[in-house]
Amino acid sequence: MRPGGQPNMQQMLKQAQKMQQQIAKAQAELAEAELTGTAGGGLVTATVSGAGEIKSIKIDPKAVDPEDVETLEDLVVAALHNAAEAAKELTEKKMGPVAGGMGGLGLPGF
Repeated sequence: MRPGGQPNMQQMLKQAQKMQQQIAKAQAELAEAELTGTAGGGLVTATVSGAGEIKSIKIDPKAVDPEDVETLEDLVVAALHNAAEAAKELTEKKMGPVAGGMGGLGLPGF
């Protein structure tokens, strides 16, 4: 801070530009990442991107029971939830340090 409590605008702009680059890099890494979630001891496997896009669902034939479709549906939901949690954790890991740096800019809400 400069005398009188006024932040150096040039320095703030440099910091903002650096954080913008870090955010773009983290977003690119997340988009490329693939995370897997499973349910039913591996009977159902879901793969999502770090951005949360569903990439694939694999279902072991042993999980298919025409008399009990509800269990298979629950396993698919559980596998997707598991994969989404992994994507959320990766997002927090990649974006957390960048978001933490925004507080140094003195911007409200960051």
